[in-house]
Amino acid sequence: MKISLLITTYNSPKFLELVLKSILIQTHLPDEIIIADDGSNEENVQINKKNLQKTGLKYKYIWQEDKGFRAALIRNKAILTADGDYIIGIDGDMILHKDFIKDHLKHAKKGRFIQGSRVLITKKITEKILDTKKIKLNFFSPGLKNRKNAIHSNFLASIFSKTNKSLKGTKTCNFSMFKEDIFKINGFNNEFIGWGREDSEFLARFLNNNGERFDIKFNAIAFHLYHPESHKIIPKKNEMLLKEAIEKKIIKCKNGLNQIKETK
Repeated sequence: MKISLLITTYNSPKFLELVLKSILIQTHLPDEIIIADDGSNEENVQINKKNLQKTGLKYKYIWQEDKGFRAALIRNKAILTADGDYIIGIDGDMILHKDFIKDHLKHAKKGRFIQGSRVLITKKITEKILDTKKIKLNFFSPGLKNRKNAIHSNFLASIFSKTNKSLKGTKTCNFSMFKEDIFKINGFNNEFIGWGREDSEFLARFLNNNGERFDIKFNAIAFHLYHPESHKIIPKKNEMLLKEAIEKKIIKCKNGLNQIKETK
């Protein structure tokens, strides 16, 4: 089974460099890395590509013009280029535990959306990591806000990981699923512009198609680097799209993967 590791990024080359370092120490390497760049400037794009070349791994770089937050669209563009049978998606500010990919694959199943969690790193420790470029992190590392999430245990994972039908806590900063399952619901909804709800609406349609959500606990650990966030106001249109998908039990969005293919 070929693995495509999809990484979203935007003008954060220092973070992405650390993410790439954590990929190189994986106990199971991806078959390819796909960068989904939502509009980084040319200077940062070139820095990212140089760092990708240093890894020696196969990669693809998908970029789109900066017209605001368009994560759904850039993810779809990246997925369309994927050679992998299985897609693992992360954000470009997540340092991965060495067994991150191995853990996702261990729980992989057709018709399943895997939701992983994240460990939040404080500003002070993030600055130290950026300075030293030392990415060895674990439960005992200083500066972890939700330390429990840093426990890696196959035994605890077997007990506490579970399936559910909830949309609560949906985050595509740490998820995975079979590519064919993504195509069955026409991927992410390109109508989402602006931050928020594009991941929940995606999962809602997947669940409407008899899909299963599986929350991994104590496996597939990713450490989230601190960065300041602007005040996030979810556009009303995004809220309406999510509500419509839930109430009308929509499976396929009208503007997704297939519509991108048609415009090429």
